[in-house]
Amino acid sequence: MSDSIESSDNVELTDDELETNNKGQLIKKAGQLRDRRNELNQLASERASKRDELNAKTREKVDEAQEHREKRDELNEQVQEHKEKRNELNAKANELFDKVDDRKDDLELSEGKSVDDLESEIEDLEFKQQTEVLSTEDERELIEEIEEKREQLAERKEKLDQSGDLEAVKEKAQEVRAEASEHHQKVTELADKAQEHHNQMIEAYREADEIRDDADEWHEKFVEAQEAADQHHDDFVRVQKRLRELDKEEEDEKQEAREAKEEEAREEAEEIYEAFQNGETLDTEDLMKLQKTGLL
Repeated sequence: MSDSIESSDNVELTDDELETNNKGQLIKKAGQLRDRRNELNQLASERASKRDELNAKTREKVDEAQEHREKRDELNEQVQEHKEKRNELNAKANELFDKVDDRKDDLELSEGKSVDDLESEIEDLEFKQQTEVLSTEDERELIEEIEEKREQLAERKEKLDQSGDLEAVKEKAQEVRAEASEHHQKVTELADKAQEHHNQMIEAYREADEIRDDADEWHEKFVEAQEAADQHHDDFVRVQKRLRELDKEEEDEKQEAREAKEEEAREEAEEIYEAFQNGETLDTEDLMKLQKTGLL
């Protein structure tokens, strides 16, 4: 299908042609206008079908974009839910870790050596005392150091006993933090999926706009063909009207001729009848004329 109508294929009708052409010429012109009108109507129908097909595809793309929009919004809602849960859990974990740190600070557990370190050092010093030959002064200093370590160990153990469920709190804090991490992972996964649907939505809308532009072009082509068809139809109707006028003129002329002939025959018959009344002899032809006019 060509993109534009060939104007050379159109049939033109001037006012002068309409008024001066004879019936034969006008009948031929009417046939040309009718055929071209039908061609243009067919062309307009084809273009309308193409336009409607593209409009349907546009609606499909818009529906597709809307589906992606709804899915994106649904996923974003889930992202928000997981974010809120993650933030809530992180806040709870921070609170528990702060509680552990505060208890450690209160008991000074973060300072000094651990129980294991102290027990190991005491064991080393005792081994040294048992296996090495020391002077009285060195042995006295070693015994004092061992006693000092034992006091530190006892103090450390006492503080640990006072710490109560500190390890349990720390473990709970770690569990809560791990659960928060799971929700954060969900946030990342769902956000990625939401972005995919967003991108697909944008692409579907872009394709819909392109198809709509094509549909608009085909609508313009349809209008062009339909207007040309309508013009040919209007001219066809004008020719038909003119032909009816010419038929009427011919009929009027024939009627006038018949009436004139009848008037002439009537006048002739009256003359014959008058002659008959005056005693003239009538032949067969004269008698027939009198019968036709009703005078006999």
